[in-house]
Amino acid sequence: MRLDRALARTRTSLRDSRGAAGRLARQQYQSVTGISPYVRLLLARDPQHALDQGHVIGRLARERAETVGRLTGDEKEAGALARRAREALARQLALTERRKEQRDEVGERLRSVEALLASLTPGQLAALAELERANVAEAQDALVTSGALGAGGAPSAAGERAVRYAVEQLGKPYEWGAEGPAAYDCSGLTSEAWGAAGTPIPRTSQEQWARLERVPLTELRPGDLVVYFPEATHVALYLGDGMVVQAPRPGARIKVSPVAANPVLGAVRPDPDGEPLRRYVPPELPEGVTEGSDEGYDAGQAPETSAR
Repeated sequence: MRLDRALARTRTSLRDSRGAAGRLARQQYQSVTGISPYVRLLLARDPQHALDQGHVIGRLARERAETVGRLTGDEKEAGALARRAREALARQLALTERRKEQRDEVGERLRSVEALLASLTPGQLAALAELERANVAEAQDALVTSGALGAGGAPSAAGERAVRYAVEQLGKPYEWGAEGPAAYDCSGLTSEAWGAAGTPIPRTSQEQWARLERVPLTELRPGDLVVYFPEATHVALYLGDGMVVQAPRPGARIKVSPVAANPVLGAVRPDPDGEPLRRYVPPELPEGVTEGSDEGYDAGQAPETSAR
């Protein structure tokens, strides 16, 4: 941390200055006399030698004054840096506490959802799943027929590596805040996929939406990230042909879903300067990867500043 390094340097300088000041004090004590330099000059056998000594004494006095000034400045800087270090530590502790509270809140919500699902009969669960599939199919059809979703093209070399990484994680469980390799949350999957491709990107879905270059849906290519909900609380990785790979929500597993499975906010490209491959063969997908819930976290479910 830069603040720690600056404080260490200042403390070293302060220690050196204090040592110089100590030597100055000892020298001053050892050389104290009650005779003024003017009297010494009058009494000297060799006035020129006395004048030369006076020049030396003057130079030493200036050096002593500089030492005292440097000591005072170092003490002020050390005090300011120490205060800033304490403030930074207090902010970090507060952030850690907020994140703990958010994790507890997410855990409580997850237990509530699990309790609700456990209370449903098999018939109710089947009806709920059928309703969700119908809604997703309708949204996907509307998106495709509107022309907003382009035919797409080939990914860049890094985009292909990100796609293949994401596909290798299919079937692994969703876990809020997880970054693999056993489990992921939505942005844990996308950030690790692009990190494995050699292009590090921000960790959270909100940061990915805010900091990566945006692309229109008509220009989507495999590897691009599709961001969902007005608060950018969910993200998935585009596979091509109108499909994404995503870690939907607690209780679900990483799966392949239609791009319109959740309300689309927009899309971003981690490597806007990456040239499309001349030849691209999409990875083969295992059977059953489209089964299960497609619904991701919306703003009402996700923590306001989640580590997603």
